Amino acid sequence: MSRAFMTFWIILIIIVLAAGYVRLAPTDPAKWHKALTFEKDRRLPGGTQKVIAAGADTLAKLDAIITAHPRTKVIAGSVEEGHITYEARTKVMQFPDYITVQQADDQVKIYSRLRFGRRDMGVNHDRLSAWLNTLQAGG
Repeated sequence: MSRAFMTFWIILIIIVLAAGYVRLAPTDPAKWHKALTFEKDRRLPGGTQKVIAAGADTLAKLDAIITAHPRTKVIAGSVEEGHITYEARTKVMQFPDYITVQQADDQVKIYSRLRFGRRDMGVNHDRLSAWLNTLQAGG
């Protein structure tokens, strides 16, 4: 067997193992479901933080929009608690992103971020913008 052929197989095995880990790695809700303390919008390399004005039913409406999104589920919290964390997975590679939403009085804070890697190529920002546009349009 040639060295190039052997290298190809080793690289392929590493890729398959990494993809399997990304898909099967357990989620620890305690690591992701934390109080949001930021006060202004920020776009980060691995996510997005937003603060929006809110009414009494904003969190419930946003929860309905988020849970209707494909491959998205609640991992901790509830509307009644005023604090929810979701896991959303990408379509092909199943990369997990975590979205925490917290309502306090007349504000909702949202933090959408990746779990693996350093940069999300704008995926979290775009997803969050789409949800907020749906919310603004009336749900």
